[in-house]
Amino acid sequence: MTVQVKFTYDDYLLFPDDGKRHELIDGEHYTTPSPSERHQRISFNITHHIAAYFDQRPVGRLYAAPFDVVLSQTDVVQPDLLFVSSAKTSILTARNVQGAPDLIVEILSDTTRRTDEIIKRKLYERFGVQEYWIVDPELETIEVYRITGQGYQRVAELSREAGDTLTTPLLPDLRLPLSKIFE
Repeated sequence: MTVQVKFTYDDYLLFPDDGKRHELIDGEHYTTPSPSERHQRISFNITHHIAAYFDQRPVGRLYAAPFDVVLSQTDVVQPDLLFVSSAKTSILTARNVQGAPDLIVEILSDTTRRTDEIIKRKLYERFGVQEYWIVDPELETIEVYRITGQGYQRVAELSREAGDTLTTPLLPDLRLPLSKIFE
């Protein structure tokens, strides 16, 4: 008989500060190396456009990794970007987010593709993250998943090549041209 050890948030706090991103999903420890320059540029571009939107409409807060999101004692992630609406700021603490943000953005890399597209999508769905964006730097696409009564529905698959613009009901009137995200 094999005993599966599940790590908890207390264990997570003891992980080394080694420049890697440490996360727990269902008590399993995941690590990823620091992101590439392209990944960081895309993250900055999204952050820049949403921050400019917030200048006119302060409807919540946007955070970039590393910032812990504690979904449960055995589920602790550091999404690339996360948005918490003003209505949910009670989940923010000085050290982390305690609960599901309104929006999570993950930017794919070779080492995170499977985790982001399958494992984290199911995790975020289970904890009720309202919207999940999967950004693919290689294909220059963004998949948008939105929570419904039946779980996540993919509501958009946008591409730079098609000249698409990202919008979301979470941030009314925000228009994010993919040409600007992937420049």
